[in-house]
Amino acid sequence: MATDRSDAAVSMDRQQYFDAWAALHGGYDPRRNRLALAWMSVAHACARPLVAARFTPNAVTLLGLIVGCLAIWPAWIGGRAALWVPVVVIIAALLDNLDGAVAVMTSRTSRWGFVLDSTCDRITDAAFLAVLWLLGAPAWACAVGALLTLLVEYARARSAAAGMAEIGVVTVWERPMRVAVVFWFVLGAGLYPSSSTSWVSAAACGAVALGAVAFGQILTVARRRLSQEQAEN
Repeated sequence: MATDRSDAAVSMDRQQYFDAWAALHGGYDPRRNRLALAWMSVAHACARPLVAARFTPNAVTLLGLIVGCLAIWPAWIGGRAALWVPVVVIIAALLDNLDGAVAVMTSRTSRWGFVLDSTCDRITDAAFLAVLWLLGAPAWACAVGALLTLLVEYARARSAAAGMAEIGVVTVWERPMRVAVVFWFVLGAGLYPSSSTSWVSAAACGAVALGAVAFGQILTVARRRLSQEQAEN
């Protein structure tokens, strides 16, 4: 029976995967957005061998956490070793998407998996900002950036708990943007060691600015939607 279930999961085509994903995310269809479509197509293709190898969603989540934290090592070494950071970051980001893909394809989504995934995401967010600090970014900017990132996700979670539909609340500081900022600016720092401090400082300050805007966006949307829902009830 387990074999049949695994075979069915591996044979799930891309359109079936999109339909199953949409059903679990408030009906939002990723095919409406080209970037989301491309990213999720990659996730579907990469998840199939993991499903065939019988990886569980939680195992993929923990693997992504380990890989994300490994970015600290080349950052600590510094210099040209920093060029390994973007590689590690992009692999961790892919794994972060694959755990959900594996869960959808194997019908193994769970509340605990959601909590574990969110917790691991916050740890890797902090690890990425620690990378910027190790490469020379101001400690205050990294600390404030980490705090604002946590506040954005905390406000999102509390708003969802209060009854607001989480899907569709997209800010300027979502996880793909966090990954992109670290990826590109650390790549610049690795390619141009003489100005590496400027590159990572700009990334940390960008995290502060974008985090502050995102926090304001979350609070504004939450206030409006929750007020509307309360008035309707």
